Amino acid sequence: CKSTDYPKDLPTASVVIVFKNERWSPVLRTVYSVLNRSPKHLLKEVILVDDQSDIDEMGQRLDDYCDEHFGDLVRILRAPTRLGLIKAKNYGAKNATGDVVVFLDAHCEANTGWLEPLVYRIKQKRTAIVCPVVDGISSYQLSYYSGTTSSLGIFSWSLHFRWSGSLLRINAIRNSSISPILLEPLLFRIKEKRSAVLCPGIDMISDSNMGYGGTGDGSVGGFWWSLHFNWIPIPPRTRNAQKSRVDPYPSPTMAGGLLAAHREYFFEIGGYDDDMEVWGGENLEISFRVWMCGGSLEFVPCSRVGHIFRPGHPYNMTGEKGKGDVHGRNSMRLAEVWMDDYKRFYYMHRHDLKGKDYGDVESRREIRKRLNCHSFKWYLENVFPEKFILDENVHAFGEVRNPATSLCLDTLGKDEKATIPLSIYSCQNGVSANQYFSLSKHDDLRREDTCAVVSGHGSDSLPVILSACAYIDHNQKWVLEKNGAIVHHPSKLCLDIEGLKNNDQLQLKKCEPNKPSQQWRFEHYSTS
Repeated sequence: CKSTDYPKDLPTASVVIVFKNERWSPVLRTVYSVLNRSPKHLLKEVILVDDQSDIDEMGQRLDDYCDEHFGDLVRILRAPTRLGLIKAKNYGAKNATGDVVVFLDAHCEANTGWLEPLVYRIKQKRTAIVCPVVDGISSYQLSYYSGTTSSLGIFSWSLHFRWSGSLLRINAIRNSSISPILLEPLLFRIKEKRSAVLCPGIDMISDSNMGYGGTGDGSVGGFWWSLHFNWIPIPPRTRNAQKSRVDPYPSPTMAGGLLAAHREYFFEIGGYDDDMEVWGGENLEISFRVWMCGGSLEFVPCSRVGHIFRPGHPYNMTGEKGKGDVHGRNSMRLAEVWMDDYKRFYYMHRHDLKGKDYGDVESRREIRKRLNCHSFKWYLENVFPEKFILDENVHAFGEVRNPATSLCLDTLGKDEKATIPLSIYSCQNGVSANQYFSLSKHDDLRREDTCAVVSGHGSDSLPVILSACAYIDHNQKWVLEKNGAIVHHPSKLCLDIEGLKNNDQLQLKKCEPNKPSQQWRFEHYSTS
């Protein structure tokens, strides 16, 4: 990255930073890092959007400080009413005057030369949305630190973003000055491709000591079917397509806080959904929309930004008057407009939302029609073919019941980012996402991202666990026999519920023909 030369005629950038009751230090750290590490001819302005802060230091004191130290280069926009993060970003972008709009959170540190890679990529491809690589800043010490380079962002079918792989394992604490990275790649890429939406590398800023650290550039974004974002390792097909490790690489989704886009293109494709509330779901919505409507979402390895990852949500997630479910409603809007029939997986996770009001989405559907966008099936096949679809290319799926006891396989709601026991619980008749399992055509007994494997060996009674699925692992191979037995192929032992009760961990035992405690019935069987 240090040896890369960028053209001088790159697009200019407006950096939009939204805050509400952010503390003085992180806001100023963000602003100073942008000003000090951005070429003057590329940085058009920094726009601070105050979303109705009510702490004194973010009021007149901030106005006076910016006037004295930054002049016209830093503008403060005071939202007339409480907007929430999503609407506040649109508000800032509509007031921007640069060729490219860059969104940063108010608790970041732009690393040396962070901007050029982003705008360079947008110059190359106007329809690219680009993101920096994210390093960490401790929320306790405020030190900048780096991690591994083997993860990327994905999503769950419950529509939550998450990191996957070893991204969050910290390698070393370091000072950002020893890892200079370039700004030009962002601007140059936007000049090359106006439709590119770009993400700089997001480094972590410690929430304890405020130190700056890195997470590396080995990740892309995905999602869970619960519609939460997650990070996953870069797929081999993506790595193989790169001519150089510093080339921008595509990502199915993005975390959403840090990104750059050609300002005109950003609004051509609909900006953010102004009828989403506060925060949550907007990152997956724009990710799906950009890909499905002809653009691309990319990470730019030569652009790095540190970010303070704070425990808990900084926003009220209950919506207006505290009576709503902001993420749920926002995700419903996303699912209803963009996911076609695959929205069934989201509602599998959120049965409680069926029939609930998600507002008028006709204007968002009109965007999809106007831009002649692809189907969500196209997105899964062409952008995210690694995403496991729970009821496609499987032998069987749904609830896995032992008829003799009416007990079912269950995760007990435990966090599946870690290894957990495969347990049993009273069957919920198809209304609990914790009891949804698939037997894939690869003979994996699995969930969305975790597979059933055996813990231990050499015994006639072995516990079964759920851990991250591997591309090739004979320990996660299972056979469904005609009599309903589920046999672990390597050990030739059977899933057995004998002597177990609610919340107990499943065991493997010696197979016995027609033994009731070893007979299982899936809710659905594939006919293909």
